[in-house]
Amino acid sequence: MEIKPLRKDVLQYLHKHNLDKKWTKTKMLLEQNVRHPSLHVELLEPRWRGVYSFRLDRQYRAIFTIREGKAEIVA
Repeated sequence: MEIKPLRKDVLQYLHKHNLDKKWTKTKMLLEQNVRHPSLHVELLEPRWRGVYSFRLDRQYRAIFTIREGKAEIVA
């Protein structure tokens, strides 16, 4: 799955919390297989909105949506 470029605020957050390497690894897994077990992808409530989350590590999660076959990281 293709991932849209990250917004500036999301990039700053990743850098501030030293998550750059974890993001690179997670991005690769997400592009290869959205359902990879280590991502722990979840469909959030309310389900009809189509908002998902996945893990960067045990402490940090990312929120994303899928539109036109592309994932957009929201937070």
